[in-house]
Amino acid sequence: MMHNSNADDAVLTTDVVVVGGGPVGLMLAGELRAGGVEVLVLEKLVEPAGHDRAGALHIRTVEMLDLRGLLDRFLEGTQVAKGLPFAGIFSQGLNFGLVDTRHPYTALVPQSRTEALLAEHAREAGAEIRRGHEVTGLRQDAEGVEVTAAGPSGPYRVRARYVVGCDGGRSAVRRLAGIGFPGTEATVRALIGYVTTPERDVPRRWERTPDGILVLAFPPEGGLGRVVVIEYGHPPAADGGPVTLEDLNAAVARVRATPLTLTEPVSWLSRFGDASRQAERYRSGRVLLAGDAAHVHFPIGGQGLNTGLQDAFNLGWKLAAQFRGWGSEELLDTYHDERRPVAERVLLNTRAQLALMRPDEQHTTPLRGFVEELLGTDEVNRYFTGMITGTDVRYATFAPTAPARPHPWAGRFAGHLVLSGPPEGPVPVAELLRPARPLLLDLAGRADLREATRPWSDRVSVVAGEAAVEPPAQALLVRPDGYVAWAGSPTATTDELRASLTRWFGPPAAESLPTAGSGPADEGTP
Repeated sequence: MMHNSNADDAVLTTDVVVVGGGPVGLMLAGELRAGGVEVLVLEKLVEPAGHDRAGALHIRTVEMLDLRGLLDRFLEGTQVAKGLPFAGIFSQGLNFGLVDTRHPYTALVPQSRTEALLAEHAREAGAEIRRGHEVTGLRQDAEGVEVTAAGPSGPYRVRARYVVGCDGGRSAVRRLAGIGFPGTEATVRALIGYVTTPERDVPRRWERTPDGILVLAFPPEGGLGRVVVIEYGHPPAADGGPVTLEDLNAAVARVRATPLTLTEPVSWLSRFGDASRQAERYRSGRVLLAGDAAHVHFPIGGQGLNTGLQDAFNLGWKLAAQFRGWGSEELLDTYHDERRPVAERVLLNTRAQLALMRPDEQHTTPLRGFVEELLGTDEVNRYFTGMITGTDVRYATFAPTAPARPHPWAGRFAGHLVLSGPPEGPVPVAELLRPARPLLLDLAGRADLREATRPWSDRVSVVAGEAAVEPPAQALLVRPDGYVAWAGSPTATTDELRASLTRWFGPPAAESLPTAGSGPADEGTP
């Protein structure tokens, strides 16, 4: 609950200010509330933007929603796709059936609905969301950050221990914090619009023409639909002014072989390019960045939204740990260390896909044919699918004391596993992670490992059972975001486990408490 730190100067105080009320900021707000953190979301738009530039939640994002019990909301009335094209290659697309997951699909959820559902969740969790409040100033010191905001009733100040900028590619937080945003300038211009056509039976298509790329999606009877036009060799206009219906009609006429009439009503029009930029640092003291504030790229494959949501999932529990008393500066630094390389790879693959779509019959078309052929092999298809859906992410353990050759499961995602053996029957690990609490999975009846965890029982739960894990592991120490902090080999020792518990979840409690949880989680054996 917000309160005044000083009645004379009316400075409000809270734990964390999240700047930006889009999907990433709202996801982070929900994660912080799951950790018991007071959070205020400041969004400069009075109403949601209402656009659907992104409309796909990929496998790893779906798995993360499952970890918090949110997935059913998103899947209600939602279509799913069992594969996607890569660089517009539809004849041999990505095959989600090759991924080891309980959810081998992309959920086709419009961005506006994703934002609405995450806002609903954040409010239910107790986050305060203020719309029409723009951040205009930021000053940090050793103890916290003071934010100046302009709201409907005038300017005011908020004091918080941390501020997270989730405020998009033109992030005010990033600029005010003095964090660099290097990268490459745009070389293509693209327009997107939800507009109306009186024409019937417009082919639903993704078309690569000699002059660019055209995407059309209209109902058979005409009416409101989606248009995307990409023109190579023409950077976006420097003034970045608003897009008009005339602009879109002219671009379609240039790229499409035959005219298409686009008329009012217009739901939404926007321009974009292929500028690729990434923040030099995701953390500067008590200021952090997530989502488009940390990375921007050409929007292909829905990766921007998914990468941002996964940023929030990675950061939320680590930031909450600072308020629970067991977090550390080193733990918070792992947010930058883990997430920046992931986005760097996204920037790389989006640039590669844009290059593969270039309308160049002499050079690019033969290369597309070669890539299409490679996608027909399971090994290559699995590689590309894992890259686009985020399921190939593996985090390296932090701290110089980490073993030189960690177990193959260390750093991998374990949220898709199913634990068998408990009396109540098989249980998905995703369900065990609903409280956003670390978890030790004892997979080999190791009473010594369970006992070694006892001093951390105030923050780590223990469950015993069996899971199909290859290569085998004696135990998995799973973070609140579903990734494995430590995996025990057959020769695993209690000292190794204690070191990892301390590294990731702080020092042991002063007094050993009973093992957290109930039933088989305490009894140790299935």
